[in-house]
Formats: sequence, structure tokens, C-alpha cells
Amino acid sequence: MAHLQIVMVGKVRRGESFTFTWKDDMSTGGGRTSVYIHPHASLQFKYHGSRQPQINPAWIHALTYTANSSRGLYIVREPDAVTDCSTTPIAAVPRVGS
Repeated sequence: MAHLQIVMVGKVRRGESFTFTWKDDMSTGGGRTSVYIHPHASLQFKYHGSRQPQINPAWIHALTYTANSSRGLYIVREPDAVTDCSTTPIAAVPRVGS
């Protein structure tokens, strides 16, 4: 969730609106949910425990790419960490649940 937080807060700080879409669990009827997030939205992120997560720059890059697309932010699989995100093949990152 920390990766989503970084991307979402970054967009809101820049005054950018976007949609965030995820697949719903079958226990809640399946399908998908989309929410529209605008710069004045109140976002809250709750974490259990005090351990700081490892941040994968390649995943931040991949999530930011989707957030900047016309489809909006959606969750993609975490790519292998790379030291230079400019070489990350974003188009090769598959969507989760596709």
C-alpha cells in the first residue's frame, strides 16, 4: 500500500485529479470499483505495525505510468527492482487480475 500512497499523494500534491480502479473480491459480488480522486480529497492510509516497507522504484514508476494514463491508476504486478527506473519496460508490466 505504501507504493499506492506515494503515487496518489504525489498526484494530489501536483493538483492532478485521477481515477483509481480495483477488482472487487468475489465474496463482495465481484466486478470492479472506480473512484475519482481530486486534489481536495482527503486520503487516509492505515498501516499495521511499525516496520517501514521497502520501496521499489520500478513499481512506483509502473503505478505512476498507469495513473497518468486515460484509464487512471490501477494495480499492476510488482516488477523486479531496478536501479534506473528510466529503463523499466512499463508496457511489459502485466495488470493484476487480467
